[in-house]
Order: sequence, then structure tokens, then C-alpha cells
Amino acid sequence: MAENMNTVIGKDATITGTVEVTGAVRVDGCVKGKVISRETVVVGPTGNVEGDIVAKISVVAGQVMGNVTADEKVELQAKAVLSGDLKTKSLVIEQGAVFEGACRMKEGDVVHRTEPAKIKV
Repeated sequence: MAENMNTVIGKDATITGTVEVTGAVRVDGCVKGKVISRETVVVGPTGNVEGDIVAKISVVAGQVMGNVTADEKVELQAKAVLSGDLKTKSLVIEQGAVFEGACRMKEGDVVHRTEPAKIKV
């Protein structure tokens, strides 16, 4: 996946404001604001996003304090910490990930909603 990254925010970088890209973006530093991509947003193990993420696919290995909306899939890797609501078609939560919020998943015209929960896998 790394070879397909169009934008990389390095671990020593801090960006305040909205980051909007057409291709994939990887966050290894800190973003204080919204991250928007038509493709994939990856929050690496050292990454920290304090704002919402909107993408086709979102992979979180670091920390996100905000809502995540992904058209296709959200993946919370083993050391991920997500404090916010999720909206996606497909959700993968690895053992060890922490998710605190509500999840809304849509299949066709049917919407399934779970109440806010604290989940530690």
C-alpha cells in the first residue's frame, strides 16, 4: 500500500486545518483538523488525527479523536485508538484496538445502527 501513497505527513509534522487530497494519504504525524481523500486515509502507528476523516477506505493504526466516514471500509489495527463515531459499509477491528463511539453500517437500503459503546478487543 505504501507505494500507492500520494501524500505522506511525516511523524515530525503537525498540520492545523483541513487536509484534502485526491489520492491516498498517510498520516504519521499530527493533523488537527479534517482529513479528506477520495481514496485511502492511513493513520500510521505514530499518527494522530484530532478531527474527522472522510475517505473511501480508512485504516487506523494510531490515534483518532473524531468521526470516521468511509464509503467502503474502516480497519482498526491492533494498536488503534478511535474516539468518535463510525459510518461505513465494512468494519474490521483487530484484537487490541480500542473503539469508543457509535457505529452505523449500511447495506443497500437497510441501515443497521448500534448504540454508543466502549469496545476493547
